[in-house]
This record gives sequence, C-alpha cells and structure tokens, in this order.
Amino acid sequence: MDIQDLAPLAGPLPAIRIRPSTDADIAAIATIYGHHVLHGTASFETEAPGVEEMRRRRADILAKGYPHIVAEDGEEAVIGYAYVSAYRPRAAYCNTVENSIYVRHDAARRGIGRLLLAELIARCEALGLRQMVAVVGDSANLASVRLHEALGFRMIGTLASVGRKHGRWLDSMLLQRALGEGDSTPPVIGGA
Repeated sequence: MDIQDLAPLAGPLPAIRIRPSTDADIAAIATIYGHHVLHGTASFETEAPGVEEMRRRRADILAKGYPHIVAEDGEEAVIGYAYVSAYRPRAAYCNTVENSIYVRHDAARRGIGRLLLAELIARCEALGLRQMVAVVGDSANLASVRLHEALGFRMIGTLASVGRKHGRWLDSMLLQRALGEGDSTPPVIGGA
C-alpha cells in the first residue's frame, strides 16, 4: 500500500501515532464512541455508555489478551480507537475475532481508520489468530465497507433490517478476512 492510498480527503494527514490504549485514554474513547452512538448507525447501541462502562469494556478485552489501540495526533490527542473481541463465546470460535473501529467525528476520512485497522490485523496475526470478522452497521455505511475491502476483507452477506435506530430499520453487513495462514494449517490456539 502506498502512502498516497492513505491521503486524506480534507487536509494533510497529521502525524499519527498508533499505540496501545491506556486508562488515561478512556474519557476520550467514551466521547468518541458516545458521538457515534448518539448520532450514527455504526453502533446499534442507543444510549452512550459512560466512562466507567468503557473502562470495564476495555479491561475485559485486555484480560482476554486482545489488542485495544488508539490513534493520537501530533498533539497527543486521541482521535480514534480500535479493538478486537471474541467473535462468539464458544470454544470452536477461539481463532476468530471481530473488529471495532471508531474515529473522532471531526477527524473522519483522513486515513485514521485504515491505520488503526492495519495495526489491528498485524497484532492479531502476531497472536496467531486466523480469521477477522467485521460487522458493519447500516448498509449505507459504505466508507466502512470500502475500508475493510481495501485491507483484504470480502463481503460475506447482509442481515436485512436486524436493527432499528433513529426511526429506521438498519441492516448489518458481514465482512471477513483471513489472518496469517487462515484455514490452510491447524491453529496455534485451541488446536482442535
């Protein structure tokens, strides 16, 4: 991928640093997510969780050994975050994760989501995970679909009208990407 592929649509790409999230980032993460919950359709939550709930969610992700990362701009302000979680709780799914990426609304369409997703993929491959699933809320969310497709995900299907938010029915789109050796060899984790 060429740096031109990451060129922003609105202004120059700032110096972005991707790093593991810390407890000090939780307020910014809660603000970013809260905006998407209240004003968007990427999340099917309808009430924005508070700082303590977001702290609990992060702790749960980290306790399971999954990455939880942030993007910060040149001024060290958190402008996006991403993480993976178990795709499903049953043991046979232990090599598959689901990703979540949220970018601060005023920093969207500048390549930050792409940087976060690329880092998540790399970290999950390093962990030996084999599949990543994206559940994209709202079939009108083409920017998220295109982001995932640009990084190797393929469309698997659409669940029609499975959510209702902001007075309308919403679809969920499923995309999937193999990690590392995918299903070509037995897994390192849960070798069944």
